[in-house]
Amino acid sequence: MVKTDHPIYNLQFGLVCLSSLLFSASFNMLIPELPAYLSSIGGAEYKGLIIALFTLTAGISRPFSGRLTDTLGRVPVMAVGSIVCFVCGFLYPVLGTVSGFLFLRLIHGFSTGFKPTATAAYVADIVPRERWGEALGFHGLCFSTGLAIGPAIGSTIKLAFSLNALFYTSSLFALMSIVILMNMKETLNIKHRFSLSILKISRRDIIAVEVLPAAVVTFLSYIAYGAILTLIPDWGEHLGIINKGLFFMVFTVASLIIRFVSGKASDKYGRIHVINTGLILLVTSLLIVGYADTFAGLMLGAAVYGVATGILSPALNAWTVDMSHPEYRGKAMATMYIALEAGIGVGALFSGWYYQDVIARIPLIMYVSAGITVIALAYMAFRPKVNDEQQAEIIS
Repeated sequence: MVKTDHPIYNLQFGLVCLSSLLFSASFNMLIPELPAYLSSIGGAEYKGLIIALFTLTAGISRPFSGRLTDTLGRVPVMAVGSIVCFVCGFLYPVLGTVSGFLFLRLIHGFSTGFKPTATAAYVADIVPRERWGEALGFHGLCFSTGLAIGPAIGSTIKLAFSLNALFYTSSLFALMSIVILMNMKETLNIKHRFSLSILKISRRDIIAVEVLPAAVVTFLSYIAYGAILTLIPDWGEHLGIINKGLFFMVFTVASLIIRFVSGKASDKYGRIHVINTGLILLVTSLLIVGYADTFAGLMLGAAVYGVATGILSPALNAWTVDMSHPEYRGKAMATMYIALEAGIGVGALFSGWYYQDVIARIPLIMYVSAGITVIALAYMAFRPKVNDEQQAEIIS
């Protein structure tokens, strides 16, 4: 076994964390301004597709990114994700129609279909298994920092300059992420040359059945996130919040703070206890957001939501790695991310379909999302326990 004093906080780890921070800021800085932009070009009824289309291609591309991660290497697959963000940022101002915008959202989703899958495998490669929770938690902290500064920077640029300036800034952040990736050392020992045969995907390549418990919980818990991404900009504006990125900044800062301890907690106390705690807090946060009728109430909901996701995310990532086979780590992470994207997509589609620009419907959507999260808690209580002993051996 690798010694626990292995220096995980080295140059390689720092580079992958910085690249992820810039990448997450790149695509997420657009989110608060996109609903209003879509309405301005005549597509108000398609707001649910802003997130749903993005997550659709992200989910579809996961089996391919997982396979490519396990064959071509981690770094090239990470680069593909950042390159997609770079290109799309420049094309949003060019394709200014509703159909053009929706097409770009579809293409933009390939970015998160590729980069996070390869990144998680890369981190697991360079860190000893008994510290996966800590390392993935710290990486998630950096990714979440991008999620926090992205919306705040995006809305500020939109207010101070223009929407086009926001799109170009998104491309700039993606470009910086690419430059960092060019200086990273590949960790896959046995690499293959690219060929079209690599892209042939069978049913066995799509889902890693050994990590399905983590995938189920991920799917159910991220339905709420799809609803929040779709509705919070309008809900915040209704409650008098001028900067639409403020909610996202508050919940992400709260997520950042808790991640300093949540990853280590899952290593020490076990993934199951930490995941259950996160789910309970997630239910609480959604009830607060739905009930909130003031600025302070919404910010409280954002903070609790941030704590919940800051606890859940590293624990679910580490639980997935625990149950995965080392040689198929890319496929395992792709399975978890397919579930994540599917949850976000379902939440966005449902909320957009029911919302229809009727503000009074938002609280009910949040309550339904809370109910779905309760189902995740029930699944954790009654799921098959076959993987628990294996997990205990890994983290002990």
